[in-house]
Amino acid sequence: MLIRQAAFAKKGTFLKGNLHCHTTLSDGKGTPAAVIRQYENAGYDFLAITDHQRYNFTNYEEGSDLLILPGIEEDRFLDGVGMPVLHIVGVGPEEGNGYTDGQPVHYQRGGSACQCQDIIDNVRGAGNLAVLCHPMWSGNAVEEIKALHDFQMIEVWNTGAALDWGTDSNTYHWDVLLHEGRRVYAVASDDGHNLQQNCFGWVRVNAEKNVPSILKALENGEFYASCGPEIYDFFIEDGQVCINCSPVSQIILRNFSCPHRMLRGENMTGGQFQLRDLCTDYIRAEIVDAQGRRAWTQPIFFD
Repeated sequence: MLIRQAAFAKKGTFLKGNLHCHTTLSDGKGTPAAVIRQYENAGYDFLAITDHQRYNFTNYEEGSDLLILPGIEEDRFLDGVGMPVLHIVGVGPEEGNGYTDGQPVHYQRGGSACQCQDIIDNVRGAGNLAVLCHPMWSGNAVEEIKALHDFQMIEVWNTGAALDWGTDSNTYHWDVLLHEGRRVYAVASDDGHNLQQNCFGWVRVNAEKNVPSILKALENGEFYASCGPEIYDFFIEDGQVCINCSPVSQIILRNFSCPHRMLRGENMTGGQFQLRDLCTDYIRAEIVDAQGRRAWTQPIFFD
């Protein structure tokens, strides 16, 4: 019996994209045109400009071939010690996304993260996909996140948080949700507020280069997340878990927070593992290259 993770279940082109970045339209340092040029020059195929509380459709760089995915980051400051917040990125269609271009959205301060379902409902009710952003940087407790629902993706890498604050570079929150049977997919994003934070994390989406195709692939888990390594296949056949990838030094299978299997070596381009009895209804893989950069498959689900 063959079970292939959805990203690799059909032939197609893997597009490179970033779902979370900022410009001078909110608190970013780079102009929209400069940010678009940077991502296009770095080989990206699509970009969502997700300025705080401002929905964007526009490609601000005339003549650019970079596809702009409509998007926004909606957030609320919460009650409590320090600066707890909840941040949700929304990405949606070019028409019927519930917003006008440049539309401002504002929320009153207060409450806890688990009381902010209305932010997700606003994004989803307008026809957009929702990404839970940088939960560690935001100070979101696991129990608060578990109380939220109807978001499709969670950041397991956030460049701004990881490089500047040493947070949001691991998968614990994601695995807690997966362990409970939630079908949530992993995203690597930049969340760049200056140009030096851009182009370190991305998604590779098996889709055609248009907004509807990319959104459908994101919703269906037909992508993987990366900070460098490439993944070419991930499947289970006759009790063997197999992954094919660019040269790496570690290959890790995970179900919940503990390694299910782990290989170490030099320039490994794949691995095969005997599938053990699972404590969860999923299995996923992480790979790490010689520079310490990671990539994450989406899970294969068994239910």
